[in-house]
Amino acid sequence: MRGAQFRYTDSVMVEFFDTHAHLDFPDFVGDLDQVVDRAQAAGITRILCVGTTFESSRRVVELADRYPAVFGIVGVHPNHVDEAPDEILEPLAQLARHPKVVAIGETGLDTYRLPAGATPAEMDRLKSRQRDLFQQQLELAARLGLNCVIHQREAFSETLAMMEAVRGRVRGVFHCFTGTAHEAQQVLASGSLVSFTGITTFKNAQNVRDALAAVPLGEFMLETDCPFLAPLPHRGKRCEPAYVRDLARAVAGYKGCSEEDLSAATCAAARGFFRGLT
Repeated sequence: MRGAQFRYTDSVMVEFFDTHAHLDFPDFVGDLDQVVDRAQAAGITRILCVGTTFESSRRVVELADRYPAVFGIVGVHPNHVDEAPDEILEPLAQLARHPKVVAIGETGLDTYRLPAGATPAEMDRLKSRQRDLFQQQLELAARLGLNCVIHQREAFSETLAMMEAVRGRVRGVFHCFTGTAHEAQQVLASGSLVSFTGITTFKNAQNVRDALAAVPLGEFMLETDCPFLAPLPHRGKRCEPAYVRDLARAVAGYKGCSEEDLSAATCAAARGFFRGLT
């Protein structure tokens, strides 16, 4: 049913987007067509596939060409900075000019996954490299009129400070948001957005639900970050875009709103954030 109008498996006739998926990962090699079909059957009408390296970003563009429902986001993840050339602006710009590329990312800072046993000098080098490539991607986004998908882990203040330098030119969506309600409010005050994953449904994630409660409708999006972080009742399985529907049901319950209102708010937020997302 690729390219067809989506159908619904229940009586609530609403659409949702998966604003952060990694369909280019090996987890989906064996059944990608079926994964996309299941998403459309669940009412997931747009899947934003996110690059993590140059090779991953090239695959993302290929998937955007292959599937009408898939759009691309291209960039270098902070945990893959040593796989990128020193200067990434021009090669990344070539990918970003594809008509179905809607943002730069995922980019940002991550001090949590620095290699164990690295010397202080090596730690400093990697942190500097992350900052440099993050800055380059922010500059490219500003130049192309795109926004950025932001990854940060144990680097919230520094990430927000680097975003502040491009305020008014580039907005970010802090994807897979697991911070506090106060941190969510700081992101919104900076002009950026947050996005919630299946973690929101986990029993031990009350802090994430508290953050969700602090964010008004229209200022957050929904995502899977698949193949990771499947929401309840699928926790422990490979995640896929169709599971946004389960996440949406839970989020609507937490927010005390209808699925129709949640659909309208999250899809409008995505269309307003991602340039060229139809």
